[in-house]
Amino acid sequence: MIDAAIVGSGPNGLSAAVTLARAGLKVRVYEKESTIGGGARSSELTLPGFLHDVCSAIHPMALASPFFQEFELHKRIRLAVPEISFAHPLDGGRAGFAYRDLDRTARNLGRDGKEYKRLMEPLVQHLDGITDFTQHQLLRLPKDLVATVLYGLRTLEQGSPLWNLRFREDLAPALISGANAHSVGTMPGLSTGGAGMLLIAHAHGRGWPVPIGCSQAIADAMAADLLAHGGEIVLNTTIESLDEARGGTGARAVLLDVSAAGLAQIAGSDLPTNYLQKLGTFRYGNAASKVDFALSEPVPWANPELGMSPTVHLGGTRAAVARAEAEVAAGKHPTDPYVLASQPSPFDPGRSPEGKHILWTYTHVPAGSTKDMTETITAQVERFAPGFRDVILASSSITAQEYSQYNPNYVGGDFSAGEVSLRQLFKRPVVSPNPWRTPAKGVYLCSSSTPPGPAVHGLCGWYAARSALKDIFHLPSPALGV
Repeated sequence: MIDAAIVGSGPNGLSAAVTLARAGLKVRVYEKESTIGGGARSSELTLPGFLHDVCSAIHPMALASPFFQEFELHKRIRLAVPEISFAHPLDGGRAGFAYRDLDRTARNLGRDGKEYKRLMEPLVQHLDGITDFTQHQLLRLPKDLVATVLYGLRTLEQGSPLWNLRFREDLAPALISGANAHSVGTMPGLSTGGAGMLLIAHAHGRGWPVPIGCSQAIADAMAADLLAHGGEIVLNTTIESLDEARGGTGARAVLLDVSAAGLAQIAGSDLPTNYLQKLGTFRYGNAASKVDFALSEPVPWANPELGMSPTVHLGGTRAAVARAEAEVAAGKHPTDPYVLASQPSPFDPGRSPEGKHILWTYTHVPAGSTKDMTETITAQVERFAPGFRDVILASSSITAQEYSQYNPNYVGGDFSAGEVSLRQLFKRPVVSPNPWRTPAKGVYLCSSSTPPGPAVHGLCGWYAARSALKDIFHLPSPALGV
């Protein structure tokens, strides 16, 4: 007999499982694939000995997530925190660098450095308050009202046509736009502006860590803790109904790390019609197409300092990045796209054979796209790293449509499991003070289709599990530390 069944072993499913198991409950996790991890899975995608992150590679929340802080992730795995969090090159070899040191960042941004510091310094100073406000659900009073106001004003500025008023040159705006574009959407926009302000604040606060041993190390750490507290993981098992999830075990709680659409499919017969109708109005956004490269040597950047940044945003000026994202929103494949590139092997040499390297890249495409973006991405990297083609040993691509087949949570290739928009910051997937709890007794949604949305942070699962502990088991939330 088990007390709780979890469907899905992504970071949110595992965080839910760890929380329930730590409370003394018997927990079973079901995973349809042969390995755990979901969005934090890693594998040899190109050549033997080259380990690539299948989905997420950049982890700003590894040190910032309230769940990972409680879980003490930094004590369970090694995290490299580079001096540079991210970078953004322009043509001609110029580049902006988001150092963890805000003052150093500002000094390298020319005439706009002072204004960049004025924009970001209050957010860095109030980072914990901003994290509390953004990494929960918005229908609650913030703990730090000053932080909320500061964050809101800067989101309004960088998410509106006012976004260029404080700047006179092109490097600082481009650096900000590269971070804004992590959230797929038109720019300027409040959702993209808000995402950018949060990510940049973390870049100058705690940094953007690189997990040693790939993203898989994060999932493995949670799985190890679950097993140590009596939990089970059942692989190669697809769950299509609540009855299958409960499996005759008497499970009083079922937590689903699936999309809002997956919730309707699995639990539809137990959900009221009006709730199903609300799920039906939940929107999914545009998508990602990804290419992984095995390299004979490091990327030959025109600006060599780019090789010291684990994350590089490609696409040129702010106007060019905004234009590329607008084309995606219009259903087009940009010829001059925004590309997010991660080069972790200088910081984690074990990911590739000695002397060799890997490069992880993706670009945004229309939902459901079947286009292989290998050539388009290769050309964009080559633009800022002449000779890049000559160091490619092999590549592996996945289209948006293939992403949706790999992980049903990525509807149409939307790795956010739901459009990140102002509307869906409040309605995720429904407007509720407890959006993780469904009307079906004991059934909870714990995926990125719930607040606070996408990223490897474990928070959706943590909040859902805490709700189940209170509602169903009448237990307090347990301690999670080592």
